Amino acid sequence: MKKQRCSEKINLFDLLSEEIVFIILDCLNTNPFDKKSFSLVCKSFYITESKHRKKLKPLRQEHLPAVLIRYSNTTHLDLSLYPRINDHSLFAISKITSFTLQSIDLSRSWGFSSSGLLSLTLSCKNLKEIDISNAVSLKDAGAAALAEAKNLEKLWMGRCKMVTDMGVGCIAVGCKNLKLISLKWCLGVGDLGVGLIAVKCKEIRSLDLSYLPITNKCLPSILKLQHLEDLILEGCFGIDDCSLAALKHRCKSLKALDMSSCQNISHLGLSSLTSSIGGLQQLTLAHGSPVTLSIANGLKKLSMLQSIKLDGSVVTRAGLKAIGDWCVSLKELSLSKCDGVTDEGLSYVATKHRDLRKLDITCCRKISDVSITHVTSSCTGLTSLRMESCTLVPREAFVLIGQRCRFLEELDLTDNEIDDEGLKSISRCSKLSVLKLGICLNITGEGLAHVGMCCSKLKELDLYRCVGITDSGILTIACGCPDLEMINIAYLKDITDSSLLSLSKCSRLNTFESRGCPLITSLGLAAIAVGCKQLIKLDIKWCHNINDVGMLPLAHFSQNLRQINLSYTSVTDVGLLSLASISCLQNMTILHLKGLSLNGLAAALLACGGITKVKLQAAFKQLLPQPLIDHLQARGCVFQWRNKVFQAELDPKSWKLLLEDTVP
Repeated sequence: MKKQRCSEKINLFDLLSEEIVFIILDCLNTNPFDKKSFSLVCKSFYITESKHRKKLKPLRQEHLPAVLIRYSNTTHLDLSLYPRINDHSLFAISKITSFTLQSIDLSRSWGFSSSGLLSLTLSCKNLKEIDISNAVSLKDAGAAALAEAKNLEKLWMGRCKMVTDMGVGCIAVGCKNLKLISLKWCLGVGDLGVGLIAVKCKEIRSLDLSYLPITNKCLPSILKLQHLEDLILEGCFGIDDCSLAALKHRCKSLKALDMSSCQNISHLGLSSLTSSIGGLQQLTLAHGSPVTLSIANGLKKLSMLQSIKLDGSVVTRAGLKAIGDWCVSLKELSLSKCDGVTDEGLSYVATKHRDLRKLDITCCRKISDVSITHVTSSCTGLTSLRMESCTLVPREAFVLIGQRCRFLEELDLTDNEIDDEGLKSISRCSKLSVLKLGICLNITGEGLAHVGMCCSKLKELDLYRCVGITDSGILTIACGCPDLEMINIAYLKDITDSSLLSLSKCSRLNTFESRGCPLITSLGLAAIAVGCKQLIKLDIKWCHNINDVGMLPLAHFSQNLRQINLSYTSVTDVGLLSLASISCLQNMTILHLKGLSLNGLAAALLACGGITKVKLQAAFKQLLPQPLIDHLQARGCVFQWRNKVFQAELDPKSWKLLLEDTVP
């Protein structure tokens, strides 16, 4: 009996090594609360989980030191949820994580100076990645502080507009192991700074120079980089045909090139450039010069090209046909909002590229069922098809998509003539994970039921203004798609709480948009709050029947909520104040809440400690005490004031008719 009692007291987890328990924790990634629940079981589990966690994304700055002490093995620290972080916090990070920290994200933060950065780079010798994008007040002293991170491999500095060539030069000299650097919108950096990066940092793989005032002077040095694979020159207006014609250096390693919005480059410059980069696999020429026969002929030498993106450009029939002839390895073609795309050109490309995997023909309003027939018969291996607002494609053509393209994972049919027969056919695409059907006025719950029964892997569904959808259609989706993460049912006037009750079974739902659904109430919202604990984004604008009763369960169960739109609901001071218990809440839109008082608003704003953005009526700007506004702004909150007058919502069908009247 004694032996039996002793055996009963043995904790089986004590027999497992720490490495095995770590492997078990590695599998707990689907629900962010799973690891927290694990750590609360006992003291042993608490310690084990603390040792296992390597990545942190804390919510509040005041808790940062304690969090870092608990998770002493932190290697990746994401502070993007902090709108403001001071030097004192950076000093604490430097002291506590000096031996372990490898990556830090400060891309959404401000308030620190070069002193804080210097402490970080001097103490954390293993630091390999730093993101300080949007640090608009950072100057050359801050860049010099970054240069002390001698082992740095990746650096993002987008929109650091006050950094000049001198600061970038310090980084080039100090961080010679750099493999990635982004200088997008660093308007103070020119040829000298970029040239120093190219000369000193020989290991560069990825270089983003978007919207920099550079010219041809630094290009030769860039193309000499032996390991360069990804080069982004978007919006570099100082580069022209003459600049590219002077190039004599070949860059055999380059695989991806983005020259979007380079208006001064014609077929002559492109031909010169492609002669130097024969191994290119991805080329982006969006919003550039017209894609003519001459431009397309410049691609002849790119035999390994797999992806071409021409979004927003004028495309001629001859140019599109030449792309079909020369780009023999093409896997991805993006023609989004390209003027000039016709049935003849698109059909020719489709028949020439049967291995195409991704096709974007968004807003190509001149194509018809002829194009769809050729695309579906030739490119049967498509995994992504985006064809929003292809208004000349008749409803019969959509049946072909489901019949022939069974491997689709992403399908965007927003604002098209698809009907229930088309949806029934598309339901054969069993691998579908993203389906967008916004403003498809011909579909009903009958067609949607086929999707729910056959597309069990669906994660994202957009039904924006699909006025024919009712509760029965949503029910089949909720029952057949348990992994659903995002759904948009905005302006579906016949949707009731029944739909929300069924969707509450989708435990992974993180984005729920139901604005303009007048029949849903607080009862339905409460069901969503209880069942969908991973909810991050919630839009209930124009839901008049949602009041404080719906806010209370939301405040209790939706502790992961970050963004909410309460405009035109019946929420009052009580409901708004209850949301302050959601520590993750950062973004609120509060327009035209009749039951909201000035004191209630002020109390709620003060209580929401993590709030970073609030959208309010402009009238409150004069009514709220200025010291309160100053205090919230110092805490990192940004106010967006709106002068919107109260307006009645527009009927979905009338909305589309109005849109068609305004579009030429």
